[in-house]
Amino acid sequence: MSSGKGRDSKTIASQFCSLIRDNARFVVIAVCSAMFVMILEDVLELESMRLDRAAYWLIVEHLRRPWLTPIMESFSALATPLTLLVLLLAVAAFAPGRRPGWCCAVNLGLVVLINQALKFIIQRPRPDGFRLASVSGFSFPSGHSMVAMAFFGLLAWFVWKYEKDRRQRTLLLAAFGVVIVMVGVSRIYLGVHYASDVVAGFCLSLIWLALYTRIAVPLFLEDGEDPIH
Repeated sequence: MSSGKGRDSKTIASQFCSLIRDNARFVVIAVCSAMFVMILEDVLELESMRLDRAAYWLIVEHLRRPWLTPIMESFSALATPLTLLVLLLAVAAFAPGRRPGWCCAVNLGLVVLINQALKFIIQRPRPDGFRLASVSGFSFPSGHSMVAMAFFGLLAWFVWKYEKDRRQRTLLLAAFGVVIVMVGVSRIYLGVHYASDVVAGFCLSLIWLALYTRIAVPLFLEDGEDPIH
């Protein structure tokens, strides 16, 4: 009897995992949308968030070191316009044809527009009193975080979908993941964003990528075209 129940449980778990896997885009959109709305509600109500307080305590009060600051500044610089332009040119130059380059360029441009529109609408002031960098403009959502997730996330999607070598695919995905996370952490470390700005930026770009890779990418990449090799 117990073994039968065990098999039933495994079957249900397997079916549930298959359901999640088959509807991965919807799951990403649903989860990230819920998280973004929760954060936005607190931002609009000007409430102090536990997430922001915890991140300030951990990253600003206990992680800051003189030797670590230049490293964090370097990670933050990976999502600046000049660096992204160089990386975008590299994608266009080394990928076969122009389509992958245009795909990344349109992705990046639209995400920047979305970010600037939301900042103008929400107008959340930046953290004050503990900045290590000079910045202007509004805080929510984090532009660096949105851009990093959108740009490097799309590159990660290309690698995951088209790279045949499993070891190389794993290494590249890990590298892109580290870059995305560290760009977000660096913005908190430098005192120019709240943690909620960063998390909201990541959520928005994940929603965007789920839609962009489904709707727009096929328009740039013809059937059978491989943007990596």
